Amino acid sequence: MIEANRQGDVWVVAEQNDGELHDVGLELLSKGRKLATELGVHLTAVVMGAKVDAHAKKLVQYGADRVLAAEHELLAHYQTQPFAKVVIGLLAQHRPQIVLFGATPVGRDLAPRVASALRAGLTADCTDLDIGEHTEPGSNHKYEKLLYQIRPAFGGNIIATIVNPERWPQMATVREGVMPMLEPDTSRRGEIVLMRPELTAEDAVLNVLESVHAEKRVNLKGSRTIVAGGAGVGSKENFRLLWDLANAMGGAVGASRAAVDSGWIHKDHQVGQTGVTVRPALYVAVGISGAVQHRAGMSEAKKIVAINTDPNAPIFGVAHYGIVGDLNRVIPMMIDAIKKRV
Repeated sequence: MIEANRQGDVWVVAEQNDGELHDVGLELLSKGRKLATELGVHLTAVVMGAKVDAHAKKLVQYGADRVLAAEHELLAHYQTQPFAKVVIGLLAQHRPQIVLFGATPVGRDLAPRVASALRAGLTADCTDLDIGEHTEPGSNHKYEKLLYQIRPAFGGNIIATIVNPERWPQMATVREGVMPMLEPDTSRRGEIVLMRPELTAEDAVLNVLESVHAEKRVNLKGSRTIVAGGAGVGSKENFRLLWDLANAMGGAVGASRAAVDSGWIHKDHQVGQTGVTVRPALYVAVGISGAVQHRAGMSEAKKIVAINTDPNAPIFGVAHYGIVGDLNRVIPMMIDAIKKRV
């Protein structure tokens, strides 16, 4: 455990893969910027790879005051041991008070290893972060300016706020898409520290012979219009209507977990707590009941239209416009109206 440093910086561990920064690191910088400002400290980004100088400049543009850029050939591809060794060493040297990781396959592997080595607390899959105070039950001892680590719990039925008063750094992984990304400011200037960590062949227990990446079938995060279907769609064949509506509107097709689990559509289309978080200009929810797990991924859409046969479905509670009716009648009418306007 690193001794609690109440003046330590806020850190974001940014991921890069094949020369591209992962969006989640840039999203975390937007939240990290707010946290650091509220705490009156600096925001530091950490990036690791075989060549990361260009990434460092981009991280400054997205809000970092300082970037620690670790370059080494053993960091060209992600492996737990060398990456963890670098992060643990940097944390022990600089003693930040908050460290944020993306809740990606890499972040979910790296963060627990780092937390275990430092005997620090870690909250996984956060959907929000804030700064606040905490008083220990049964005592008058008050901790100020703690990181509130907010995440769904008990299957998404409640929202838990977790604090870590003593076992610092305060560490959390944050789901992709839940934090809005700032626009880059090309005029920003920050400190870039290029370093070559001391790594040996013994630190890499694997040889990466080939790296294969499967492209996602749909970019829901980048779609301004999404037509999403749930269990109420009824079948894979009925999903064809959603594809037709999305095509007519120039949008993408999303889905609830129930539709994905039923095999009607690929998991890449899943929106919600265990899928993608989206903020489109228009979200059309078809046959989606509106469970809290799904709403967690789409409730910040600018306009929500719900189509459901159940007038009491929870989705109508967050929708701006609601249509009670059978999708097999409603959607063809919508497509026809759109085509007439075009």
